[in-house]
Amino acid sequence: MPRPTLPPLLYTDTHTSADMLYFGRVEVHDPFIAFGARGKKITAQRALEFGRVKRTGAFDVVLPQEPWLDKARQRYGAKAGVPEVIATLARAYGQRAFRVADDFPAALYLQLTKLGLRLKFADGLLFPEREIKSRWEAECIREGNRLCSVGYTVAEKTLRAARIKGRTLLYQGQPLTSERLRFAIDTAINEQGGNAQDTIVAGGDQACDPHERGSGPLRPHELIIIDIFPRVVKTGYFGDMTRTYLKGRPREVQRRLVATVREAQKRALRAMRAGVDGRSVHAACADFFTESGYETKRTQNASVGFFHGTGHGLGLAVHDPGRMSPTVPYPLKLGSVLTVEPGLYYPGLGGCRWEDVVQVTATGTKALSRHPCNWEIR
Repeated sequence: MPRPTLPPLLYTDTHTSADMLYFGRVEVHDPFIAFGARGKKITAQRALEFGRVKRTGAFDVVLPQEPWLDKARQRYGAKAGVPEVIATLARAYGQRAFRVADDFPAALYLQLTKLGLRLKFADGLLFPEREIKSRWEAECIREGNRLCSVGYTVAEKTLRAARIKGRTLLYQGQPLTSERLRFAIDTAINEQGGNAQDTIVAGGDQACDPHERGSGPLRPHELIIIDIFPRVVKTGYFGDMTRTYLKGRPREVQRRLVATVREAQKRALRAMRAGVDGRSVHAACADFFTESGYETKRTQNASVGFFHGTGHGLGLAVHDPGRMSPTVPYPLKLGSVLTVEPGLYYPGLGGCRWEDVVQVTATGTKALSRHPCNWEIR
């Protein structure tokens, strides 16, 4: 018989820990105690958070922290703090061992082991079930991607209204910069219940660094990568989509680049279904790029071509469990949610990335994102 899984122990906040938000389904922005015992999810909360967490969270038991701190001080002395409270709670619930996440606070780990608790690292996901999204979770992610589409609608409207003057894009009489366009995108998303942070609006050679946020004037006739990954405030789930635009008249080499990236994404989507190794999905993109004459290589200054993975998991974190990359084996799991985002990057020509989100099914995928592909804007 398999050994029973140890219950989880967490001490963190929901802003930095998707695991904690998954466990309790309530936002608390300061670190707090949560654990499993006797088949229940239990938390101790300060008076500041107690009522709200008890009313809106998914915990089975919500305890006031202050009386438990008093009990810990009676046993361990006046300097007792979080470690002693956890030890006191564990003793009260007859729990002497827990599993903890790989990023569990090191100092707290040492203090708790000195107090007699046995802590075992999860050696992977603390909650493996986080990888598989329920219908409700899929709809939450779909809402995140609807917010992305809100942002792209604003970006397209702004680029259409911009006027070309030489090497400058003028919008409302002022140069259109990455910063101005990013602010317009983020504002529109925030107004509809999202929290858009670190949105990428990168044009020209800036777009050849996939994580460059972009700065300064956007130029006509250059490719512009816009990558939006807002968090839905109500649920905590993320959307994540990327589109590439060009204001003006594209050259044939730019049209071919965009068409090749879009075709690579279609090939990746056709290759995806439950049980397929993510490496083979990535290979479908990489091989097509090579066959199409787009070389990937490392230069003295940077890499060019297709030098990132094809996709990653998405959920309560922008990079949730799940990968489609060249080196890490990953069988696609039924119900998992992944981005599909091939791209090509060549300084002097520009960068293009096309990203959508799907849920893996037994026979293929189900789209969780939708936005038109009208990338040429006159």
